[in-house]
Amino acid sequence: MTTSERKTIELEQGWEFMQKGITKLKNILEGLPEPQFSSEDYMMLYTTIYNMCTQKPPHDYSQQLYDKYRESFEEYITSTDLRTQVVIGEGCEAQGLYHLNAPPIALSAVSSIDWHRRLGHVLPSLKEKHDEFMLRELVKRWQNHKVMVRWLSRFFHYLDRYFIARRSLPPLNEVGLACFRSLVYTELNVKVRDAVISLIDQEREGEQIDRALLKNVLDIFVEIGMGQMEYYENDFEADMLKDTAAYYSRKASNWILEDSCPDYLLKAEECLRREKERVSHYLHSSSEPKLLEKVQHELLSVYATQLLEKEHSGCHALLRDDKVQDLSRMYRLFSKIPKGLDPVSAIFKQHVTAEGTALVKQAEDAATNKKADKKDLVGMQEQVFVRKVIELHDKYMAYVNDCFANHTLFHKALKEAFEIFCNKGVAGSSSAELLATFCDNILKKGGSEKLSDEAIEEALEKVVKLLAYISDKDLFAEFYRKKLARRLLFEKSANDDHERSILTKLKQQCGGQFTSKMEGMVTDLTLARENQTNFEDYLSSNPHANPGIDLTVTVLTTGFWPSYKSFDLNLPAEMVKCVEVFKEFYQTKTKHRKLTWIYSLGICNVNGKFESKAVELVVTTYQAALLLLFNTSDRWSYSDIVNELNLNDDDVVRLLHSLSCAKYKILNKEPATKTISPTDHFEFNSKFTDKMRRIKVPLPPVDEKKKVIEDVDKDRRYAIDASIVRIMKSRKVLNHQQLVSECVEQLSRMFKPDFKAIKKRIEDLITRDYLERDKDNPNLFKYLA
Repeated sequence: MTTSERKTIELEQGWEFMQKGITKLKNILEGLPEPQFSSEDYMMLYTTIYNMCTQKPPHDYSQQLYDKYRESFEEYITSTDLRTQVVIGEGCEAQGLYHLNAPPIALSAVSSIDWHRRLGHVLPSLKEKHDEFMLRELVKRWQNHKVMVRWLSRFFHYLDRYFIARRSLPPLNEVGLACFRSLVYTELNVKVRDAVISLIDQEREGEQIDRALLKNVLDIFVEIGMGQMEYYENDFEADMLKDTAAYYSRKASNWILEDSCPDYLLKAEECLRREKERVSHYLHSSSEPKLLEKVQHELLSVYATQLLEKEHSGCHALLRDDKVQDLSRMYRLFSKIPKGLDPVSAIFKQHVTAEGTALVKQAEDAATNKKADKKDLVGMQEQVFVRKVIELHDKYMAYVNDCFANHTLFHKALKEAFEIFCNKGVAGSSSAELLATFCDNILKKGGSEKLSDEAIEEALEKVVKLLAYISDKDLFAEFYRKKLARRLLFEKSANDDHERSILTKLKQQCGGQFTSKMEGMVTDLTLARENQTNFEDYLSSNPHANPGIDLTVTVLTTGFWPSYKSFDLNLPAEMVKCVEVFKEFYQTKTKHRKLTWIYSLGICNVNGKFESKAVELVVTTYQAALLLLFNTSDRWSYSDIVNELNLNDDDVVRLLHSLSCAKYKILNKEPATKTISPTDHFEFNSKFTDKMRRIKVPLPPVDEKKKVIEDVDKDRRYAIDASIVRIMKSRKVLNHQQLVSECVEQLSRMFKPDFKAIKKRIEDLITRDYLERDKDNPNLFKYLA
């Protein structure tokens, strides 16, 4: 027959045929002996639906079939009916349910068996089972249901394509799954959830469970949402998280009493690892952050303070005993909880501060215990102190890098700790001076530190790192400059490369302004050597100008070097000629520069002719000038010497003491006391002798510390003035508090200005008409252009 001649199919008639197909599908799903669907079976069922949906009204049964589709699922889920075997195609020819050319398919008969036991359908069979058995049955029923939805959706596919699309109804797949949700899931989800949570707790206690089963059950919670996670989150996850919190709360309350901090942290780390594993095996991935957060809260956040402060095993003890692995674990765990690292870094800071302060006290005690005549040993103690501070920094910097993963919080804690004790003095010396002295010891010839080139570079690198913690960087710069000057001028520097290297490091750390003068000093020495070579060439080409004495002159740029006293020493005639010759030479090079002679830095080699033998004396220019007086007369009074040399009393006392009361008594003193007084007389000691042919006669050292501090204070006044003027020039009007805070901020790179000093400089600038106070508000300053 043609399509137009097709016989109308009534609803009951067509549905009766469809039910045979549905029953066959249910039997297959129930595991009853049914042959599988053939392509012909499928085509007959599909065609029946197609025909019933394409008949002219009132025989278009699309809506009724859509409803019956849903009823089929409801009936399958809830019923316990006995089913019979079916043959699709029986009696279909007469009803015109498919084309004449499609042969009927007869399914083979099945021997009679008791089907009642096997056909307890979905809900009844789930209700009679409990715990793990119920979960297994649920998984099986859900898998069957999905298969049934897939097949029935194919049979009713024509509805999906046209009827549902036109009416904007839920698609067949959704309707099928929604039936399971409303009839099975809603009924059982609480029991299922409790069974799953019970199994999870069993696993936490070390029992073996079927993880694949849990994975399949939890997939139902996800799939039942059809793209939404609300069923998984509300019906399972929320309670699972509550149970997790309660479980670990119980565990933690026991562990905190029984275990040491490292043991507790080991357990906590293992628990977190297992929970992570749990997620990968059967929980949904979205649960991971929430689950771990619960575990971390109960195990770590709740007991953070107790853990860190445990008496013999807390954070202090771990730092004290160098438990690197335990500290790393502590960092890993506490970094996961909100603000968890704050208390750890605070304890780290306290510990480092305590260790550093102990080093300062140790150095203070050692220095105090040394007697005055063992001054060198006191100096050694200070060297040892700096070395220990460097070692302490190395140790805890390694902790920051390795245990604390370079975290900024611990860098900050280390910086603040070192700033506390690095700015404390030792035995009257500031840290700035100690660091400068330490560098001097490393860099000068014959220093107490005998190191290889690599070790020197490493030590200098570490000193520059320590300098970052010192607030008085300008004081360090001045002390360093003084010591650098002595190394360069007296040729005590062991290696020019090392001198340049530390200047490069200081420049990177503190900026170009910090090292500009020092770099100028090093350059000056190179130029001075060239100058000396030119002077020697000049003397060679002008023999008449030769003063008859070997003369070496070092020409320096005043601005780069520390300020030195330049007294008008009355030079002996021999030396006057030398000075005149050099002046003539220098004027041939430049006429616009003025030479100022610093005799206090000069060195002379004088031949002393004594009765037993001649001895070469290495002395300062001042000492040489004094000794040469005895070429004109064998006996001089103190007052005559003062008048002849034109020096102040302090300097003359030092000179006479070094030549008549110290190790080498080149002059005899009357009376023969250990102190110099204005009534003394001095004679050349012709009987002086020494086993050496060449000796150096030292001058008692002058304590330059006071002068350095005075120079730095003067420079600071200029720096504060410049800063205030700079700020006011750009801001025009500013109140006192803002001006002070901006000034401190600008200057803190070099030193920590004192508030009183800033106030004093403001007053001074007001008197010098750079600023003025506001008439109405005395706290407000105006810039005067």
